Amino acid sequence: MGLKQLTVCLLVIGLGAGCSLTPPRISPPPPHLVSLEGHASLKLNNSQQTVSSRFSFFFNFPDQGILDVSNIWGRTLYQIIITEKKAFFLIPSKRIYWQGVEEEIIDKFLGFRLNIYELTALLSGQWSKIEAVEERSNWRQEWILKEDALGRIVGGRRGDLEFDVREFFKNTSVVRLLTFHHPWNNGRLKILSLNFNRPLKKQLFSLDFLDHYQQKTWAEIEKILNEKS
Repeated sequence: MGLKQLTVCLLVIGLGAGCSLTPPRISPPPPHLVSLEGHASLKLNNSQQTVSSRFSFFFNFPDQGILDVSNIWGRTLYQIIITEKKAFFLIPSKRIYWQGVEEEIIDKFLGFRLNIYELTALLSGQWSKIEAVEERSNWRQEWILKEDALGRIVGGRRGDLEFDVREFFKNTSVVRLLTFHHPWNNGRLKILSLNFNRPLKKQLFSLDFLDHYQQKTWAEIEKILNEKS
């Protein structure tokens, strides 16, 4: 599947979630997570601006993830691909990309550093069901997590970053709405749809785009993003 087809696929997921007239429902999470797919809305606030966006995502554990980030009208702004211990920030409309490390790429998305396991745990609430590769199996150790009487994770802290779960999907431990606070910004994350253990689509994490995209510095990418906003 090429990037163009991937964008269409993720957009369909997002439109289906965003246009639903009934409250979203999901199945209870399985005992073991193999993959996580869904769509969410994000609102970020800092001292300079407030930015709202939507994004579709697919994570294939233990170490692959892809996000398609769009504005509120559904136009793709950029994509993030994490695979083969590499991380890329792409602007498909310009056929350009920037390569960085995993936590650095996610920092450009949220405004603070997270690894792929921390991000998927925040999106799903399933902190104990996400297994990392052996050399990163201690990824939870820096977090102080809070549980409610049902054993659900309702908040947590790691250094200067805090989050609080405001709402769960009915009769589940799956996060529907959470807020987060960091010295650089704060925000709200709302899950619009979520699917567990969907099969991996062929070529979803292909790096063939490297043959057709031009590599840029982050300063060049940031300039283009500011022009698009």
